[in-house]
Amino acid sequence: MQHRAYQPILPCGNKYLQQKWDRTHYEMHQKKVTSAKPTVSTGPPQTYGHLQLKLKKLKLEEERMSIIQRDNKMLLDKISFIMRTTGHIDNRNNYENRSLCREKRQQELLRVSKENQVIVERLSRCGPRYSTRQWHEDWLRTEEYRESIARYPRSASLIKARPKSIKQAAKEAKGDKSVQERSGGDNAPGDKNNKSGEKAETDERKGSDGERDAETKNSESDSDSDKHD
Repeated sequence: MQHRAYQPILPCGNKYLQQKWDRTHYEMHQKKVTSAKPTVSTGPPQTYGHLQLKLKKLKLEEERMSIIQRDNKMLLDKISFIMRTTGHIDNRNNYENRSLCREKRQQELLRVSKENQVIVERLSRCGPRYSTRQWHEDWLRTEEYRESIARYPRSASLIKARPKSIKQAAKEAKGDKSVQERSGGDNAPGDKNNKSGEKAETDERKGSDGERDAETKNSESDSDSDKHD
């Protein structure tokens, strides 16, 4: 009889069935509300074992403690030995400085010295590729060309400083050698012969210098006459 007093929201043909359906929908709604889960998690975060129990840290700590214990044991042994005996000083260092690569450096030094000796021998055996005699002859030839091409005669200082030819130098060298041999062969009158030879050489040099001066004066007079003309 309760269904007769029920007032449904929407019009219906049978109040009994409508009340039953509404009750079942309401119970289902209550179950959903009680079993619903929140969209935002407000609980504590998940805990991980490797963060709570740090095995690496424990291992390092264990190694450090083992090192400390070993050092303490060594120190205890030293102290006990000193207490049992009179003790002695262990601060002497008789170590000799040694090089680990001494043999290698010696071998390298020998190799370099041998190579240097070979290079020196090659340089000593190697002959010159350019002839100084040919250079000197070319220079004398160019000096002759310059004298023949020049418009005015060269000065006396340049004429005196003109280099000698190779033949003249060879003759003078032979003359000096012959004079030295004569002076060395005569033992008793050696000083007189040396003095006479020196005087003769000085006289010859003076004569050659006088001839050169005369040539330069004649050339200068000729040039002056050409200028006056």
